[in-house]
This record gives sequence, C-alpha cells and structure tokens, in this order.
Amino acid sequence: MDAADLDYRVRTQSGCIPPPLVTLLLDLGHAEEVEFQAGRGEWFCAREWARLLGDRKQQTEALDVLAPYVATGWWPAARAKAELLESWGRADEAIALARPYAAAGGTALDFFARLLARHGQEDEAVTLLSAGIEDWFLATALVDIAEGTGHDEDVAALLAARIPAGHRCDGPWCCRGLGPHMAIGLLAAIHERQGRVDEAIALLHTRQEITSINNHDQLADLLARQDRIGELRAYAATEPLGQAARRLAEVLEERGDVEGAIAVYREEYDSPIGRHHRAVELAQLLARHGRGDEATEVMGELVDSPGGAEDWLVDTLCTLYSDHGRARDGLAHLDALKARRDGKEEWELFRPRLRLMADCGLLDEAVELARGHSEGDASYAAETISDLLAEAGRTEEAVAVLEPYAPTHSRPLADHLISLGRVKDAVVLLQHREPEPFIPVWSGIFTEPPF
Repeated sequence: MDAADLDYRVRTQSGCIPPPLVTLLLDLGHAEEVEFQAGRGEWFCAREWARLLGDRKQQTEALDVLAPYVATGWWPAARAKAELLESWGRADEAIALARPYAAAGGTALDFFARLLARHGQEDEAVTLLSAGIEDWFLATALVDIAEGTGHDEDVAALLAARIPAGHRCDGPWCCRGLGPHMAIGLLAAIHERQGRVDEAIALLHTRQEITSINNHDQLADLLARQDRIGELRAYAATEPLGQAARRLAEVLEERGDVEGAIAVYREEYDSPIGRHHRAVELAQLLARHGRGDEATEVMGELVDSPGGAEDWLVDTLCTLYSDHGRARDGLAHLDALKARRDGKEEWELFRPRLRLMADCGLLDEAVELARGHSEGDASYAAETISDLLAEAGRTEEAVAVLEPYAPTHSRPLADHLISLGRVKDAVVLLQHREPEPFIPVWSGIFTEPPF
C-alpha cells in the first residue's frame, strides 16, 4: 500500500470497490466482505468500516482500520481519521493530526482552517487563509469563516485589492488563482451579510462576461433572498444564460403563483439552447403540479420542432410518457419521429423506445429489437439491455448479457453479481486493473521525425 497507488485508484475509481457497491454489500448483509477488503487496501471499504465501528463505540478498532492508510502519508486517509476524531469529541487530536498537512495548502488547508474555526480558533484560521487568498478555493473558505468573527472588513479589503479597475475577463480562466469575477462575488457576499445590500447588488452588476457559476447566478439568488422581485424580473429579462429567469420562476412557484412561473418559462428566448432548457423546466414544473398531459405536450412540440429531436429532449419526453402511464402514446410519437427521419433511429434516440416497450409488457420484444439494431452489438447497447432485464428481475440474464464486455462494464456487472450473492466474483472483477500505459521518460533528445 502506498499513497500514489491509493490516490490513483480513488481518483479514477478503477481497480477497486467503489462507494456505491460498498453500500450495496452492506445493505445485502455482506459486512464480513467489507471488513476483509478493508484490510487489503480497499480504501472505500476501510473508510466505511471504520465509520461503522465508530458508530458501535469501537473507536480503537476503527482507528486501527485506518492506521495503515494514514501511515502512507495520504491526506484523504488522514482527513477521514480527523473527521472521526472530531465526531467523537476529540477535536484537539483531530487538529494535531491535520496541522502538518495544512502546510501544503489546498484542500488540506481548507479542511484544517474550517476545523479550527469550528472549535474556537477562528483567528488562526483567518490568518492562515488570508495568506493563501490567491487560491479561490481558500478565499471562499476565508469568507465563510470570517462571518461573525469581526474580520469582515479585513477580508473585504483583501478581496477589493483583487479587483483591478477596468479589467475585463474574457473567460473563466483569464486570471490565475482568484480572478476579479470570483473576488467580486465573495466581496458581494460579505456586503450582503453586513446589510449593505445595495452595495452588493451594484458590485455584482459590474461583472461582465461571467455571471453564472455552477448553474447559479449570484445576483439572481441575492435578489430572491432579499425579496426584490421587481429587480429580479428586470434582471431576468437581460441575463443571457436564463439562470435569473429560472430563479424568478422558482420564487413564484414557492409563493404559490404557478401561473406566474409558467409565464416566465413561456417568454421568448433568443438562444436555441436556452429555449430547450426553458421548455424542459416548464414541463417539469407542470408535471410537479399534476399537469402531466400539458407537460408532455410542451416537450412533444419541442421535439417535433426543427432541431428539437436531440437525444436528451427525446429522453425527457419519453420519461414523461412513461411516468404518466402513456407508454403506448410515447411509442406512437417515436414512430412518427422515425418516419420523419426516413426510418433512421440512432441508438440514443432508439434507447427510450425500449423502456416504453417494457412498460407495455413487451420486454422480450424490446430485447430482440435491441439486439437487431445496427448498434445492438456495441457495449453500450449491452448495458441498456442488461438494465432492462435486471429491472424485470431477470438478473441472471442481465449478467449473461454483460459478461462478454467485462471489464469495460465492470461496475454494473458487479452490481448484478452482488445482487445474486456472487460476491467473490464481483470483487475479483472490480479489482481487475488494466496495465497502465508506458510513458517513457523524455531524455531531452528527439529521436523520431519530425524533428
């Protein structure tokens, strides 16, 4: 066991038992296998087994499970141990354990600083994070931790210094580290919690190209929190990505104004991508309020429109048909779509047909149809067929379909094997590792053309 190997397997979740299957093993009563594999270098088993021992008040045994992993110097193992210690009320030990790792910065420093702050050492946490404010990740932690500590003005000054006058980022990676767009957002968060809402809003309006992060628009969220619906509505009319419109619709729905939310989604939108997303959001809103037929109509019109027959949109439409007991109507819609495409039905557009057929009690016919498709011998087709069989309780057949494609589909195949009680077979499959590609160390001399 060494840190580099652990890190590779955990990052890639290859050659190991991944978290969902550890959970499945425990849920199906195979705790002894999890315990055994925890002692054989399976990190996700070790982490979960240590947690379970801790829940049973077997703290010494839990720490013994983690000990060989921590001994490698691998930070995730040290973090898991520190989290357990803290949860047991042993915060001083957790802090002592995490402190050396924090010197490397990054996620270890973020964890350590938040740990300090949770246990009354906010000043040290703020000092450590202030020194690393160039890292946006640490700057975010600094803003979080500074709340209520009396350090808001100091942190605000550090952030303001990162917002050069007249600079305009032309993309998310324009500035290394903490760019102006991120600094503006963090500074606005401080202003808002200080009650300086107008300043926060004005600051966020200075953002140029980058207004949305992780599908959320900070200004839209702020306006919603502050009940400034008129301003949110005006902003939604100009915000190009549609995030503000979605937030406006969410607020209206939360207030019981479903028709108002529907009207927001029905407004014209210039971008085709934006129109597609709005239609999906409108259909989901209608479905939530028991208006499944209207939701299906919205998606059907979109799929039938020029450029609307994209796989994710067809899949959304077919899911609505399925969820509302209209599988045969869904099949008829797919037939019409196929006819308009001169009888062509690529796999991604064909796949929803199989689920609808299964809903109609035509599982065997769906399987045969899938096998006869032009892409029916591809590995992704095998996974779809296997899923259909497993959902119908025909797990042995699901395994037989996937076995020729192991280890490409090792995870779903292992899932089925575990369900059948073939735990050892599943573990061997998951622990299979393809040879890592050989990358020669460059000597500094080119030996192959072109020179």
